[in-house]
Amino acid sequence: MTGGATDLWGEWQKHGAQGLSGAQALAHELDRIAREGGIASPTTTHRGLSARLRYLNTPPGRETLTQHGVSARLLRSWERGTRPSAPKLEAVDRAYQERRRDNLIRSGALKRLLNNEGRGRRIEIYPVDQTAVDEQYRRPNLSERSVQARYVWDDMIGAWGKGDMDTLDEIWDDIITDLDSDYAAYAYVGSIGIGA
Repeated sequence: MTGGATDLWGEWQKHGAQGLSGAQALAHELDRIAREGGIASPTTTHRGLSARLRYLNTPPGRETLTQHGVSARLLRSWERGTRPSAPKLEAVDRAYQERRRDNLIRSGALKRLLNNEGRGRRIEIYPVDQTAVDEQYRRPNLSERSVQARYVWDDMIGAWGKGDMDTLDEIWDDIITDLDSDYAAYAYVGSIGIGA
């Protein structure tokens, strides 16, 4: 990946700072938001497994299960009482998370949530961890920052849905320009939180 915010700090890890690019942080936080509100019971319980299989009982859902190695024949054997293996339970959960994410994007529900009727959402930015960095190389005055992000969510969700990290990087670049002179210091972060 080249260009955008991630090039601003150059060799940011050279002296031991720990963190990730703003684009990666956005993707992780959107993944977290997409997982929230889903089926809470784990796949290891009858309730959790049954709920996920009901959710996936559509042509796209069954196709996703197949892509994750859970065939129709295997599902029938479970119905007859065969106990699913731990890897297959994990495969069901991965298929469920993938379909749920796709449905949140396709339906526009995630965009509506984050656009918040035009008010947008606040993004809390946590700086890279410099505890392992020698004092002489530490970036001074890094602290938690906060920005109200508006008008970026549609493009952000679209890029995230496609796994387009270059566009997420450009979006992060736009978001952190509100930090003025501290801009370059937040090209990489420890983490972010979106108030959704």
